[in-house]
Amino acid sequence: MGNQNATGIKRLNNAFGYSMQGFQACFKHEEAFRQEIYASLLLIPLALYLGNTGIERALLLGSWLVVPLVELLNSAIENAIDRIGPELHQLSGRAKDIGSAAVFLALLLCACVWLLVLLPRLSASG
Repeated sequence: MGNQNATGIKRLNNAFGYSMQGFQACFKHEEAFRQEIYASLLLIPLALYLGNTGIERALLLGSWLVVPLVELLNSAIENAIDRIGPELHQLSGRAKDIGSAAVFLALLLCACVWLLVLLPRLSASG
């Protein structure tokens, strides 16, 4: 950790550095996050291409970006639990399961948004 008393640009620079360290750590240690980053290489350009309006593009893109965002939070929870200790505990398992459920809901949200935006277009063309 850097200087806790940093202000202004120095604080913003430190925060950016910590964020990049977080991305790198999650990419290195979390398979699901790596898969979501690889999927992003396809889904982000696809969202921008398939959206007919700025709102559609924002919905498609935003609904996808929620997925790796929630994955980052889930990974943080899992790492904090693992830091406490390796022994099995009901509350540790529950915390990890709840984090996993959050990722599932993010994926469900994304799928629903993409279907609701794109399905009318597909059914109109057929």
